[in-house]
Amino acid sequence: MNYMPARAALDAMLADITEAARVPLEGRPQAVARAIGAHVASPALLAGIPTPCCAERYIRHLLHEDAAGGWAVAALVWRPGQMSPVHAHRSWCAVGVHRGVLAESQYRPAAIPVPTGLQLRHPGDTTHGGADPNLIHRLANLGCETAISIHAYGLPYARFCTDLNLILGD
Repeated sequence: MNYMPARAALDAMLADITEAARVPLEGRPQAVARAIGAHVASPALLAGIPTPCCAERYIRHLLHEDAAGGWAVAALVWRPGQMSPVHAHRSWCAVGVHRGVLAESQYRPAAIPVPTGLQLRHPGDTTHGGADPNLIHRLANLGCETAISIHAYGLPYARFCTDLNLILGD
């Protein structure tokens, strides 16, 4: 049996993300998504790490913040039926699904963003993007079990609630 002590799997992923976050900005989201993807489906990833859910909305749990404040990684916990608002990002981002299935809807810009596609994201799947007001999407847990995703963003955790998402019409 391949046993990894608590936090070893998470520490390995965070070390790879730290390395990927040094890539020049134009390639950073993809590099960080690859780093997340190499680890995100591991059942040991969040072993021993509390990730409670919230009945009213999805919730973020800080996993790591760069000492220089340039980026942070969080686990987002989604109960069935919970979803993000329709939004774009003001910073680069990379996401991987750890548990459950998330539906990612894409939109094209308009006064009220127009849906253009939907992709189901399964454990191990990743997605990424730069800071771009035209990269509009929404994540949702349309399944019947709690889902957990890992998100890395190019700004400090304290700014996630104020400076990360550009919320657009629903």
